[in-house]
Amino acid sequence: MTEEKVPYNLRFVVRDYECDLQGVVNNANYQHYLEHARNEFLISKGVSFVELHDEGTDLIITKVEIEYKYPLKSRDEFFVTVNIQREGNARILFIQDIYRLPDLKLIVKSKVTGVATKKGKPVPPGNLIFKLGLEI
Repeated sequence: MTEEKVPYNLRFVVRDYECDLQGVVNNANYQHYLEHARNEFLISKGVSFVELHDEGTDLIITKVEIEYKYPLKSRDEFFVTVNIQREGNARILFIQDIYRLPDLKLIVKSKVTGVATKKGKPVPPGNLIFKLGLEI
């Protein structure tokens, strides 16, 4: 695995305050890394949460699956990958992994399920499918 072989990735550096007393990144912070990478990915595809919301559509996360493989420590450099796929008419899956640099050690494997909603009910994501290149 190299950074160049994934459709989208974002680099980070672990900050001291993200670590717990054991000197490793607290498990909750991995969700922050994953979310930030997803948001930047969507922005890179021209998806604006504000515009979608103003149109009456909200993107929400309904499920997060994380498999912790190895811990990160303060000042570790790493990148988060983002791959996407459709699941049914309403769900979008974000397949995301975290790799430490420079050795490319796999740190986290995750699958995050998102849906588009209008007035709190799942709806087909419409134009979002085309922006993300997920049309069938």
